[in-house]
Amino acid sequence: MRLRTMWIAGAILIATIGAAMAQDRIRISSEWGSVTAELADNAATAALLGMLPLTIPMSDHLRQEKTGSLPSGLPAAARQRTFKNGTIGLWGPDHFVVYYRDGQVPQPGIVILGEVQGGASIFDRPGTVSLRIELVR
Repeated sequence: MRLRTMWIAGAILIATIGAAMAQDRIRISSEWGSVTAELADNAATAALLGMLPLTIPMSDHLRQEKTGSLPSGLPAAARQRTFKNGTIGLWGPDHFVVYYRDGQVPQPGIVILGEVQGGASIFDRPGTVSLRIELVR
């Protein structure tokens, strides 16, 4: 009987851990198409989720990224300097970035919010675009 109870407790623990490890995903849509991104697990992405859905006017910057301002700043999180096609980041507390090329930024780096599955090449166009960001259920 005791072994059975331990087995059931272990199964419940594994099921709970699996649910907690599931990553949140967002859809980023524009007139150019849509992509899905898996979010990183940090305080900044938790705060971003609380803002959704939202629409952000985005501008092209250095022919490597689309950038736009969030309605308010997000909490600080670990930063890194490198990014790749599909990285979603935060430059400053409220500056949302979608990278469509590989590269790196100067110090202090960017907060990684997530990564577009399959890359963000649909945004590799000059000019502005409005991005709609919403939680994927």
